[in-house]
Amino acid sequence: MTLIKSISGIRGTIGGSPGESLSPIDIVKFSSAFAHWAINNSGKKDIVIGRDARPSGEMVSNLVKGAVTAMGIGIIDLDLSTTPTVEMAVAAENAAGGIIITASHNPVEWNALKLVNHFGEFVSAADGEEILQLAESALIFAPVEKLGSVRTIDNYLEKHIEAILALPEVNVESIQAANLSIVVDAVNSSGGIAVPQLLEALGVTQITKLHCEPTGNFPHNPEPLPEHLTDISDAMKSASHDMGIVVDPDVDRLAFVCEDGTMFGEEYTLVAVADYILSLNPGNTVSNLSSTRALRDVTVANGGNYAASAVGEVNVVTKMKATDAVIGGEGNGGIILPALHYGRDALVGIALFLTHYVKKGMKISELRAFYPSYYMAKKKIQLTEKIDVDAVLSSMAEEYASHDLNKLDGLKIEFKSSWVHLRKSNTEPIIRIYTEAQSMSQANELADQIISQIEVLASSSN
Repeated sequence: MTLIKSISGIRGTIGGSPGESLSPIDIVKFSSAFAHWAINNSGKKDIVIGRDARPSGEMVSNLVKGAVTAMGIGIIDLDLSTTPTVEMAVAAENAAGGIIITASHNPVEWNALKLVNHFGEFVSAADGEEILQLAESALIFAPVEKLGSVRTIDNYLEKHIEAILALPEVNVESIQAANLSIVVDAVNSSGGIAVPQLLEALGVTQITKLHCEPTGNFPHNPEPLPEHLTDISDAMKSASHDMGIVVDPDVDRLAFVCEDGTMFGEEYTLVAVADYILSLNPGNTVSNLSSTRALRDVTVANGGNYAASAVGEVNVVTKMKATDAVIGGEGNGGIILPALHYGRDALVGIALFLTHYVKKGMKISELRAFYPSYYMAKKKIQLTEKIDVDAVLSSMAEEYASHDLNKLDGLKIEFKSSWVHLRKSNTEPIIRIYTEAQSMSQANELADQIISQIEVLASSSN
């Protein structure tokens, strides 16, 4: 059983002992602490909550509502929703903050409390540390006459979609005229409601729904990686469709599938959307250190400057504000458009991508070939108590001291035509190893080489 406390929230497996998993006691403790912090920090009232469709979601939601109202604080409940929808609702409702009940791409046995401040943005590392300290303190709950209440609002997805359609960069008429045929894989979560509803609002009438029942029973690993997307790939090959769209359970990650069943590549979701935005509004971009070089290339080609941040949405947003970026995000398919809100949003990504696609007038595979070709391997090493991550990274830095090193977030080693990024995950007990090179075989070879070196270092330190 696992419980992880990081800038990505409070995340853990369901079932097990308090303090070692996301138990009811931990849910109440951290929800209460966050609500107390949010009210005092913002001077506002109410906490917005929403959840994805995973089976534990309703149970966790009930515990959060009980804990927060017991603090004398009101709840605005969006129920089954998306992460970006909750973020937008926090700002629109002038709320003190939000709790999004989702473990994002993690498997079904996981759930989490994602915490956002009164701006609808993820809390900072410093704020998160304060919340963790509050959770260990003796919080005082409200007397019976001052308990908070729960108010349910069920139309925020419609408001979210209306805001997307109002963006000048979204051309509904062009999308409608293209008469697109699209397959959607929403891994049986809230995207199964949100994505088809958005597509219909954009004028798409030929929608094939694959795994769009919001039961929370994931038909495959919910992380939108190529090896998990065989169903939609087969669906694309078996009939004539323009593209496939894949989202993760809470709809903040976005991947596309080409007309021939090949992957557009989630790394290139941001690249393509950024290229479109920059063609209309030249400026700067930001992604994290684990993202493809192609965003830098596209940004420079459009006359802008590119900057890299540490991994984590809050870090990307901070760097975007510092550089006045017009678009940014993460290479895992996360699109952040400040003109809408500072949060990864698959729905706005879909609308922008479709507009870009129909304006280009080419097949989606041809659009992919339009961009610089880099190939990325994403691998991991399971952590054990015997692995000292800091010591491993320090040893790796010594090993590659003659190369360009970046220690902003873990360790990134730059080679002439490739790179490797090593870091401890914020969401799982693993070391992530991301590599990028000019061919898939080179990327895999580099990743395997680094993994072998880490395994030797880890075993020698035991």
